[in-house]
Amino acid sequence: MSDEENARHAEKMKKIKAARDRMMATKTEEKGLVIVHTGKGKGKSSSGFGMVMRCIAHDMQCAVVQFIKGSRETGERTLLQDHFGDKCQFVVSGEGFTWETQDRERDIAAAQAGWEKAKGLILDPKIQFVLLDEINIALRNDYLNIDDVVEFLLNEKPDMTHVCLTGRNAKPELIEAADLVSEMELVKHPFRDGIKAQAGVEF
Repeated sequence: MSDEENARHAEKMKKIKAARDRMMATKTEEKGLVIVHTGKGKGKSSSGFGMVMRCIAHDMQCAVVQFIKGSRETGERTLLQDHFGDKCQFVVSGEGFTWETQDRERDIAAAQAGWEKAKGLILDPKIQFVLLDEINIALRNDYLNIDDVVEFLLNEKPDMTHVCLTGRNAKPELIEAADLVSEMELVKHPFRDGIKAQAGVEF
């Protein structure tokens, strides 16, 4: 790169930095966020657990309530329970995917018990981040009342507590109430080519 090109690049970056600094100067508020990870693509739970690890690194108390897929041992659960039990509470409220339990009443009871536990964790003043993993599936299947969940998040959640809700097909009411919504888009997945879920990648 020539001296002239370097000078042009430096000038361009200087302008970008100045604009960025002006924008950041206006961002002064803090609040506990309601975060939704949804969509057909992989990475919703993985992103939520990444946030849990980030909170632990910042010495923040956190909690996980796992809906629906709780019967299966996962790497995240093993890691958090075995190594970070003092920083992160882990609650399993599901008994497996709905096609495995084949019992709607049991699924509803498990989801509602998980939600009651989740509310207590969210209200705990020591806990700053709560991951509600796969709660969107419980909401989609009407195991939980969406209006009750949204009302609690908007009116009872402590101001500085972050809550992340994951799972496909987030309901419109939840998306409207959330501060941050990310939709994971499916482009390719090895399952379509006959490759099973693999440790370290899927669970």
